[in-house]
Amino acid sequence: MSRRRLLALSTGAALAVAGVASCDDAHGDGRGGGGDGADDPTPAAGGPSRAAPPASGVLAANVNESLDKIDHAELAALSATWIRGFYLMSKADGSNPATQTGMAKLLQAASGGYGTVLSTKFQYHGTRIPAPGTTSMDTALARLDKVLAAVLGKIDILTIGNEPFYETSPADRATSRINDFYEALARHAVKYRKTHFGAHCKTALYMGALNRLEDPAFRNAQTKRWMTFAAGDAGIAGVDIHPHVASIGAARKYTDFVLPYLRADQKFLATEFSLIKLWKQHMHDPVAPSFARAHGTPAHTRVWQVIHEAANSPFTEGKWNDFLLSNTWFAHHKTFLTNEMARLRDTGKLAVAAYGITQGAPIRDFDANSSPWVLNSVFCPYVCRQATDGLPGRDRTWATAFKAAQ
Repeated sequence: MSRRRLLALSTGAALAVAGVASCDDAHGDGRGGGGDGADDPTPAAGGPSRAAPPASGVLAANVNESLDKIDHAELAALSATWIRGFYLMSKADGSNPATQTGMAKLLQAASGGYGTVLSTKFQYHGTRIPAPGTTSMDTALARLDKVLAAVLGKIDILTIGNEPFYETSPADRATSRINDFYEALARHAVKYRKTHFGAHCKTALYMGALNRLEDPAFRNAQTKRWMTFAAGDAGIAGVDIHPHVASIGAARKYTDFVLPYLRADQKFLATEFSLIKLWKQHMHDPVAPSFARAHGTPAHTRVWQVIHEAANSPFTEGKWNDFLLSNTWFAHHKTFLTNEMARLRDTGKLAVAAYGITQGAPIRDFDANSSPWVLNSVFCPYVCRQATDGLPGRDRTWATAFKAAQ
């Protein structure tokens, strides 16, 4: 057996037998993988343990919604001691969230000493966001209660909302309706924690992530109220931001916006960050001549076509990294993870940042209009063949920077 297989088995027979469910890419572009998989009534015990540092300037491994893909061998290879993921709240309608494979793996990691962050994803793209006092609001609160019962006192950080200003309709996010809903959820969570744990609970509560703050249109009445509410509720430890941007200068707009609102005892999270908007600008560029010559690729081939080829016939790890670094727009930003972590830490207010550790789902249909989330991933199982150490092929640029940032 490979070393990776042996380590995977050590996480416990129950999860190994349950396996992982088929992937359901919620973003439709390979950004994150599927759901939490089949129920496992006996969460595994005895997995590898870590001694996570406190939530002060740490870098976590982000698995997005693919909690079922938490892999201790991958975490160990990067010296990762913190894990972040998010949970689609409608999944709580079925069974106890704590017994679902993905959540069970996160809770197992928490009990083994890993630092853990969970974001709660309330998805309302296709329907009105619930108004307090309605039946649909009762449904949202019931889902929240199930998750609170599963994770409070066990994980380190829970966010109220994942990306609220993406996961609602344009009409709802442009009015106070979005604030009314999430403030009701936050107050409910604060009250629940106080009722069940008193003044002592391991789990800190944060308001979920703000997006697109580099655009002045999103530094508006709703996001300002978001920050004012978070600062005004003593039960809220801070806010999350997701700077998916085109430059480190654009990422600075996020901290410039949130920091003035934070209380002296509050911090912020950055549980997702990347240069995805820069990468997407270059999908129609021609492949670098050096890569074309070295690998027999026609000179007229576009960047997106190379990614499509890798997604359908995975490259060796060496070829994938040759492709990445042959593109000047990638190579010139190879210190992004290092520089952005330094910038976030320099604020003195960062609790936890998180960077994408793996692809969540296959991207065989990748085309000219797809968002290239794969260019952010540390491990690249759907475009790279297995490496010599038994782990998926990896982006050496991000792998080196991630490990160094620990």
